[in-house]
Amino acid sequence: MNQIPSFDYLEQYYEIESDILQAITTTLRSGDLILGRQVETFERGFKNFLGGHGDAVGVNSGTDALVICLLAFGVGPGDEVVTVSNTAVPTVSAIRIVGAKPVFCDVDEHTALMDLSKLYLSLSRKTKAIIPVHLFGNMVDVGEIYDIISDRNIVVIEDCAQAHGAKFDNKISGTLGDAAAFSFYPTKNLGAYGDAGLCFSTNLNIATKMRKIRTYGFNESFSVEMEGVNSRMDEIQAAILNVKLPFLEIYNRRRYKLADLYDSLLKADIQRIVTNKHVDNAYHQFVIRVENRDKIREYLLDFGIKTNIHYQKPIHLMDGYKFLGYSKGSLPVTEMLAKEVLSLPLFPELGESQVSFVCEKLNEY
Repeated sequence: MNQIPSFDYLEQYYEIESDILQAITTTLRSGDLILGRQVETFERGFKNFLGGHGDAVGVNSGTDALVICLLAFGVGPGDEVVTVSNTAVPTVSAIRIVGAKPVFCDVDEHTALMDLSKLYLSLSRKTKAIIPVHLFGNMVDVGEIYDIISDRNIVVIEDCAQAHGAKFDNKISGTLGDAAAFSFYPTKNLGAYGDAGLCFSTNLNIATKMRKIRTYGFNESFSVEMEGVNSRMDEIQAAILNVKLPFLEIYNRRRYKLADLYDSLLKADIQRIVTNKHVDNAYHQFVIRVENRDKIREYLLDFGIKTNIHYQKPIHLMDGYKFLGYSKGSLPVTEMLAKEVLSLPLFPELGESQVSFVCEKLNEY
């Protein structure tokens, strides 16, 4: 039986293998292994990908990118940061790393994004930042967030881990807020072959702070100007990303084409997670909502079709976050979606015949 994986980087790797190996060899022979020419090239290239304004700061991971963004705005103990519970744990762990308290806003049933009609309920005098998560390649309306907080001193940090290249009203993700955090974990639209991340801000003063924070708070004389961390992007990962960055728009167009094929072949009564208005979706995932999800997953697996769940257990119900004081039923829409969402196979090298087969089996069920 031919297996259909939920994600597979190898076919893409084989297409660019010679360029990847050359980039790694060049890096190893350069004498620069940490924060050298490859990182500088990638920072410049990704800044240009985002429109050329502001500054991009390469760091060790997407988690660290969020941490450094928060630290650059002085978020810390006693502060609250509003985000969502249906996200990867790093969104919340970053808030806790800086000592702040996560506050959860429920999500919209159709888009699975932060429900901005409920955002005001999550705000308090202690709210220092909001982290909207651009989930599955979809995007939150950041402009509406600013309208809601217009009379408050609150910063907006975009979590763009799943939205490389997505656009809202033709404005690319990462450029709508005060700052943004990107992850280049291997499964992302632009994935390294290990951990890597990036902070971005159009505010050059904030970007300068982020650049210092990533290396202990050093200035050019290696004197600490502010407390920082050790979060340096690896030269080899930067070299890999430099090879892959020129292909990102091509990969995203392929994702869009495959998502469009899913949408056209699946029966109309199979619920999809809906793309927000005004958004050009980057389709990090193609997500549907189904009853009897576990049975459907087992059924599809019988035909060699692997699926994922993003996310099976909301963070506010995890044992490690009980101290935040949320109970079952606190975020009803988030909890409902956690029982129903199913991510179908989607990556640029997935074949159209494979998508057709997945749809055929789902429709039969």
